[in-house]
Amino acid sequence: MSLQTFTNEVLPLKDKLYRFALRIVKDSPEAEDIVQEIMIKVWDKREDWSSWSSLEAMCMTMTRNLAIDRTRSKHRKVTDLPEGYDMVADSATPEQAASSKDMMNHIRHIIDQLPEKQKSIIQLRDVEGYTYKEIAELLEIPLSQVKVGVHRARLFLKNELIKSSEYGRS
Repeated sequence: MSLQTFTNEVLPLKDKLYRFALRIVKDSPEAEDIVQEIMIKVWDKREDWSSWSSLEAMCMTMTRNLAIDRTRSKHRKVTDLPEGYDMVADSATPEQAASSKDMMNHIRHIIDQLPEKQKSIIQLRDVEGYTYKEIAELLEIPLSQVKVGVHRARLFLKNELIKSSEYGRS
């Protein structure tokens, strides 16, 4: 395959791959390293591209696997998502901006409590906008498991948000 194919089909995926890796490793420089390494691996495997059913699916799968490998390593540093990752609209009042930021931090904290597979599923579905079928292919799990994972993750998130909003009320 050619440089043009790489430029047109693989390079545009880098932001998506970064967000996906960041969700797993929770470290911006580490996520950047993972994406860089994936880009090199994909380029090195350019002769195999024609045998892949989806270039994007293969990139996402490779990113997921490498990110999980990195989180399992003994020397992993844990940090939070970078500031500005989920910026509030410029037209928001300071109170709205603070409230929105607090809510995003709370939601992030709740999502971090999910099992790894549900975290990946909810990231791909609700953040990246993948279809259930695409998620099943990326994570190499049955479609029914994706649907159950999304349902359980959303239900957990909903229940935790309700609990926290009712806390302190009589």
